[in-house]
Amino acid sequence: MGKTPPGQTREKVFRFVQEKLLEGRPPTMAEIRDHLGFRSAQTAREHLERLARDGRLEKMPGARGYRVVGGAQAAAVPVVGRVVAGGLSFAAEDIDGYEAVEGGHGLFGLRVRGQSMRDAGILDGDLVLVRQQATAKNGDIVVALVGDEATVKVLHRGGKRIELRPRNPAFRPIVPKELRILGKVVEVRRRVT
Repeated sequence: MGKTPPGQTREKVFRFVQEKLLEGRPPTMAEIRDHLGFRSAQTAREHLERLARDGRLEKMPGARGYRVVGGAQAAAVPVVGRVVAGGLSFAAEDIDGYEAVEGGHGLFGLRVRGQSMRDAGILDGDLVLVRQQATAKNGDIVVALVGDEATVKVLHRGGKRIELRPRNPAFRPIVPKELRILGKVVEVRRRVT
């Protein structure tokens, strides 16, 4: 890498690290080296150490252990598989990557399959971020486990009867004998390609 004005390269290192932290993927020294065209990973380490001394990054435990000081902290939320917005499907926890979420502690993500929640703005392929909790209020959009099968629906309680209601008139409510609430949907993310 050619000579740059003082501080400019360090600022590029900081911006790259910040971007990767917000994606939930702290960069390795090799990734920093390759992205900025350094000859060695040691150069990347020296920039990180200087940013830490300057108070812009904080060294945390672990090989990739840095966080931005004073900024909003993103958590790497696990995307633990898929959930059906339709009928029921077998619920298998299978980590399928991570999603960066500001203040995302206590959340998990699921990819939606199906159209039963279309009118609530939850479409096939969307990522729902779910706050892990065992209870929910009437009208909350929840991820519920009925037996070994999971679905995303609106929780409705009427007397002793509990229903999991779709938000698409082409689908019927599910009236489970037993159910376990895994969490409440707090955000929907959609990627436009």
